[in-house]
Amino acid sequence: MSARILVIGSSNTDMVIKTKDFPQPGQTVLGQTFLMNPGGKGANQAVAAARLGAEVRFVAKVGKDIFGKEALEGFKKEGLITENILQTADFPSGVASIIVNEKGENQIVVASGANMNLKPSDLRDDIFDEVDLVLLQLEIPLDTIQYIITKCNNLNIKVILNPAPAVKLDDELLNGLYLITPNETETRLLTGILPDSPESTKEAALFFRNKGIENVIITLGKNGVYLFNKEYSEIIPAVEVVPVDTTAAGDIFNGALVTALAEGKNWIDACQFACKASAISVTRMGAQSSAPYQHELN
Repeated sequence: MSARILVIGSSNTDMVIKTKDFPQPGQTVLGQTFLMNPGGKGANQAVAAARLGAEVRFVAKVGKDIFGKEALEGFKKEGLITENILQTADFPSGVASIIVNEKGENQIVVASGANMNLKPSDLRDDIFDEVDLVLLQLEIPLDTIQYIITKCNNLNIKVILNPAPAVKLDDELLNGLYLITPNETETRLLTGILPDSPESTKEAALFFRNKGIENVIITLGKNGVYLFNKEYSEIIPAVEVVPVDTTAAGDIFNGALVTALAEGKNWIDACQFACKASAISVTRMGAQSSAPYQHELN
């Protein structure tokens, strides 16, 4: 049976310009390529999981505009369960402006729109029925995130939080998480510790454990990921590739990771699986469009 995953989060339309160098403040540079792609951390992670074989119920809010319509059609084509995606006429759909330089690095500005109007009252109780894991990010309101975590803890459903884009989080929100998956920048903001050595990385992971989080995975870019829980304290190496666009690398990693965990893979195998999926994604342009399919990893 396939993994059953509930993803609650954002849906954006990404407007991507590829250029040689990032512009400095007040500077105009000429871009090389323009792409308009489906994105948003929630949607990216949901699509990544679905392409890797999971049964994914996606909950989000989009505007009643062309971007929202295109997003819904795209989710259906990807095989997501979309019956709980809401549309509102009060807010536009989310959009993101993304600049990618020749090294594959990116700069992103997001206009959240309808994403920040996803309220606890929008979430029906039955969305939590028969799911193995719930995956969250931080592109929807924090009070909605807190409601979901509390609800899942009461229902004994495991919650994974990808704390991106990073903001300071209350101890109440962190306590009871099954897994947190910050990158280096997010780890520093949340803990005050930059994970730039084995000692500081473990110290940061201990910070999260002391807040009541059962498992910690800190993503370290080309240096791999650090896994920390009762069984493990070790680095799982990244797969070496030449990056083209790193825009959704973390999202693909998270989508692949929850798929592997929900299928019953052990922690090491799940991390290796997710690292491989993420490595494939950065060799391609785009967010959701860069997510690999199951046969590519097999």
